[in-house]
Amino acid sequence: METIKRTKIVDVLKSDAFGTTVNVKGWVRTRRGSKQVNFIALNDGSTINNVQIVVDVDKLGDEFLKPITTGASISVNGILTQSQGKGQSVEIQATEIEIFGTADPATYPLQKKGHSMEFLREIAHLRPRTNTFGAVFRIRHNMAYAIHKFFHDRGFFYFHTPIITASDCEGAGQMFQVTTKNLYDLKKDENGSIIYEDDFFGKQASLTVSGQLEGELAATALGQIYTFGPTFRAENSNTPRHLAEFWMIEPEVAFNDIADNMELAEEFIKYCVQWALCFPIGSRGPLRLFPVHRSRFYRQLLYPAMGRVDGQHSGFDRKQRSYKRNDRYRPFTYFYQYHHAVIVMGCILGKYPGHPYRIDGNEKGQTGK
Repeated sequence: METIKRTKIVDVLKSDAFGTTVNVKGWVRTRRGSKQVNFIALNDGSTINNVQIVVDVDKLGDEFLKPITTGASISVNGILTQSQGKGQSVEIQATEIEIFGTADPATYPLQKKGHSMEFLREIAHLRPRTNTFGAVFRIRHNMAYAIHKFFHDRGFFYFHTPIITASDCEGAGQMFQVTTKNLYDLKKDENGSIIYEDDFFGKQASLTVSGQLEGELAATALGQIYTFGPTFRAENSNTPRHLAEFWMIEPEVAFNDIADNMELAEEFIKYCVQWALCFPIGSRGPLRLFPVHRSRFYRQLLYPAMGRVDGQHSGFDRKQRSYKRNDRYRPFTYFYQYHHAVIVMGCILGKYPGHPYRIDGNEKGQTGK
């Protein structure tokens, strides 16, 4: 096989250099066709969209093509041409194919048919290859970038708070403990309390439930900071509204009053939802795969509510601390819209397990990555 520098599929789909020879590598999503021609949908992870490989069966041989099934890994040299079919603007006329690895259709669990979320939980090592989870991870990446960009553009400092801590920030006591002690031979005092003097930290330590304490201290020095990192809750609850692990955003600003906090929160929600609705992750990207994208509230409530991102609390008068009577949105409507905006962000990030739009359903137990 001729050695040609690989081109990512995301770049191939944007290219108009028809007639040139390109090389793409990836995993087969589907293969279909007839005795004369086969069509292979290939994806390399650089985009959620596939590139179509057109294969002349007589040229490469039917026996050679048999191992190229869903899940197989291949390298393709071919001529970039303008597609005659619907759904794509370019395709590749294959001249050479090298098979890196095969996937036995009898045992490979991901096939062209749809799979339930319950089934995908049983094959967690393969579910990132599905369209749904591929969309989730791409959106989460973009949303994390949007969060950092929002705060950076407004002069906030990203502050890293400790994951292992000796303080219970919220005083609930529902914390995962961290220890190097032998749990089968714990030394206790006369009151029955565990002795931690010989532990790694010399005192009881746990996974953090919040970075608020350290964040407030940093805000008194840096003015305005935000935390964005993992937090842990050990609440013994099997409801879908409780997560053992999740990522939390906590801005802390010195000298802010409640109106300032409200404006910051509203502007942040608007910014992030707008980011999710816009290309490349909006209507023409991964977000289109989710039911929320086609819902009534998405079209009629979410878009109008996201109309302003200028830092002004739409309909809220700072001086009077009240909503204007002539504003077409009322406080309850505002709450409704922004509550749903938060839900959409939760769905996008996979962190709102109790809502029907959550991509992995109404899952029992404590999961939330």
